[in-house]
Amino acid sequence: MSDSVISRRVEDIDGLFDCLLEQHPEPVCELNFKSPFELLVAVILSAQCTDKRVNEVTSHIFDKYNTPKQFADMRQENLERMIFSCGFYRNKAANIIAASKDIVDKFGGEVPSDFDSLLSLAGVGRKTANVVSAVAFGEQTMPVDTHVLRLSNRIGLASSDKPAEVERTLVSIVPHDRLTQAHHLLIHHGRYICTARAPHCDKCAITDYCRFFKEGRL
Repeated sequence: MSDSVISRRVEDIDGLFDCLLEQHPEPVCELNFKSPFELLVAVILSAQCTDKRVNEVTSHIFDKYNTPKQFADMRQENLERMIFSCGFYRNKAANIIAASKDIVDKFGGEVPSDFDSLLSLAGVGRKTANVVSAVAFGEQTMPVDTHVLRLSNRIGLASSDKPAEVERTLVSIVPHDRLTQAHHLLIHHGRYICTARAPHCDKCAITDYCRFFKEGRL
């Protein structure tokens, strides 16, 4: 992204997210969970899967299995059957079990709150660690999922297809005390208004800020 685009967005950033907040007044994580560990499992399952589907699956799993020890001791093929409808079930099952073993072996059975420790868990990348850090432990982070990546580029907040680069850009221009809120706002807007294939620009509250709209790419 050019310096001119960044400086313009730094000036307008609060206005942009204030408008989004008016359109989405309760921007919260839509995954259901009762503990940091349940959230970690749900976030791993949510990769390339809807939160609605994940909630349907975890509503049955968490009634019976909800601790790192229980998942660490689970046979992978059994977990695969339980999470099959979330897609990529083999990799997700392997990652959940591996992360659970790390939590049991390295952190006394408790999900660590430190970001670097979260990132050290097997199968946990920056997005997952950022979500758990923000939602479970109240830290200010900017997880970059497909919605955040798409909207950041459409609006003109970033110019990269690499999540790590977009995360760095957003962290540098969004006020620190509203990073997590901004993350949730971009997700909600991406799910319900600025959809991937047919964005509803006629219903959008931020067309005055949006590069995509101003360039007439409708």
